[in-house]
Amino acid sequence: MLVNETDKDITKEFVIRFEKIEAKNKTVVSVEKTYTDLVLKRNNKTILNYRYGLTYPPDSVVLIFNKSKENLIKYGAYLHPVYSPGGEVLTQIKPSDHPHHYGIWGSWTKTKIGKREFNFWDLSLGQGTVRFAGILSLFDGDIYGGFKVLQEHIDYGAKGKDQVALNEVFEIRAWNIDEKAYMVDYTSTITTLADSGLVFEQYKYGGGIGFRATEKWDAQTSTILTSELKTRADADSTTARWCIVEGISETDKGRSGIIFMSHPSNRSHPEPMRVWPIEWNDLYFQFCPIKFEAWKLKQNQPHTLKYRLIIFDGEITKDEAEKYWKEFAYSPVVKFK
Repeated sequence: MLVNETDKDITKEFVIRFEKIEAKNKTVVSVEKTYTDLVLKRNNKTILNYRYGLTYPPDSVVLIFNKSKENLIKYGAYLHPVYSPGGEVLTQIKPSDHPHHYGIWGSWTKTKIGKREFNFWDLSLGQGTVRFAGILSLFDGDIYGGFKVLQEHIDYGAKGKDQVALNEVFEIRAWNIDEKAYMVDYTSTITTLADSGLVFEQYKYGGGIGFRATEKWDAQTSTILTSELKTRADADSTTARWCIVEGISETDKGRSGIIFMSHPSNRSHPEPMRVWPIEWNDLYFQFCPIKFEAWKLKQNQPHTLKYRLIIFDGEITKDEAEKYWKEFAYSPVVKFK
């Protein structure tokens, strides 16, 4: 690991010496495939689960929304549970107020192909969904481990049978860092198959990366701090490079959380955010690149959104968060001569 800061556009040369060392307690980041999930682990300790199997709604949610179970089925494609290093679960799924909230996930709301509008996000509308479509790769390693999968954004309202409106290559990579936190990269590359292209209309939220926090976190037990020093009281509809979302936990540190970081290459960076107001009590956070302006995708032209999650116990200062973000945003380029 490089130490100290290096100014922009500075080149350094190093000599690399290879030594064969027998590691007694090798740290490995690995992926285990179960009947319904891909389980990402570090030293056999679970970091997060990616659900690829079906998730059915509880009967209480079906009654509240007066919908059939089929309309509220989630076809995989989300992260839950997500654990802190101390084992605290930081996500929740299928809350009764928003049954379409699934841990950490991405889908789009006000979408248009031609003149027809539809929605991949709100399952109760029956207009579309996001579903797991296949594993592209699984990888374990001493440096990092993770998986790459294909997710399909389905348009239920197309003529004839249901159509795939968007293909998404979704990659999760956890790094083996010897620190107090998990470091996880979340990369989404979307490509529309529609002849006329596809438009994500401007909307207050409904795209990018969404996070429904554990039910333990409310207006009194959790906090938000952005790179621009906004809090939950005033962060909504502002932009940021990073955002610390944290709250109480049953770990020995007493607090746990996630730093959500947006990469400079992302559309609309620094990115607009959707943060639920304090009056709503429960906690929801999202980077939303379509909050202020529509986004037109042309057929077969891929677009990538990159995020990094620092998952921690205890407390993280704004200076630590900024350091993590700079390491993500300005990673050194290494060339071998």
